[in-house]
Amino acid sequence: MLHHHEKVDGSGYPKRLKGDEISLYAKMGAVCDVYDAITSNRPYKAGWDPAESIRKMAEWCHGHFDESVFQAFVKCLGIYPIGSLVRLASGRLGVVTEQTGASLLAPRVKVFFSIRAQAHIPPEVVDLSRPGVKDKIVSREDAAAWGLKNVEQLWAP
Repeated sequence: MLHHHEKVDGSGYPKRLKGDEISLYAKMGAVCDVYDAITSNRPYKAGWDPAESIRKMAEWCHGHFDESVFQAFVKCLGIYPIGSLVRLASGRLGVVTEQTGASLLAPRVKVFFSIRAQAHIPPEVVDLSRPGVKDKIVSREDAAAWGLKNVEQLWAP
């Protein structure tokens, strides 16, 4: 049995295991299971965007997840996971398309909208980790607030 519903503080189920009583694989499964559950669309709720999901999971981390496993998960996904809608300092909107490995805060972003002009612009991929690139992410954005229904189309190749 995987025990991915156990929590490191012992409040999980089915056996109320805690800490080292839970296998590393179950701890990893717990983080992945929660991320999948909250980012997936369900008949009863829309999934949260990736960046919001990471933020909420960080709030729940103490007691719920093994903190080192959660930190490793975030390192893999980045602070702004692929598919996150972000606002850049340059006044553009973009979608994170790839993690660079150079910095959790500097992924590759496909920009497609000028906030200043309130208009779509020709899509361009910007690698925020490249030397000399002055732009940076200033916030995560809510796709619904911008009238975007299918952000996935924007970052797909």
